[in-house]
Amino acid sequence: MVVNLKAKKRLASRVAGVGVHRIKFDSDHLDDVADAITRENIRSLITANTIQIRSFTGTSRGRAQDKKDQKNKRGTKQGSKQGRKGARVGKKEVYVSKVRALRRLLKIAKDRKDITNPEFWSLYKKVGGNTVRNKAHLRLLMEETISKRNS
Repeated sequence: MVVNLKAKKRLASRVAGVGVHRIKFDSDHLDDVADAITRENIRSLITANTIQIRSFTGTSRGRAQDKKDQKNKRGTKQGSKQGRKGARVGKKEVYVSKVRALRRLLKIAKDRKDITNPEFWSLYKKVGGNTVRNKAHLRLLMEETISKRNS
């Protein structure tokens, strides 16, 4: 006799605190499952292994790991590179790292009292506006501002 056990499955999932699709009934003891009406009955069937809870299947991290390995080291020699430099390291990433380095340099100079606060801010704005090319260029600009102040 075929019995619709959908309600029992839903009750078992509620009791076990898992999804409906993870509940599995033992095909030899379906009549016991059909007789179970209370939550207590369901709990006893779970302990008796008549109602089984399938293990949780997560998302595989295999592809992500491969991607990470590739990004970190594999295939980074000259012949293995594909795409121009901007395709591998984005413009924004380059800009952000450059600006952070330059701002750090400016802050150190200000803390050492090499430059005054107004000079700091004028240089800071130049850094933010992408006028300064690199650290050497910033040092040159700082020397110019200092010499202007002293003369």
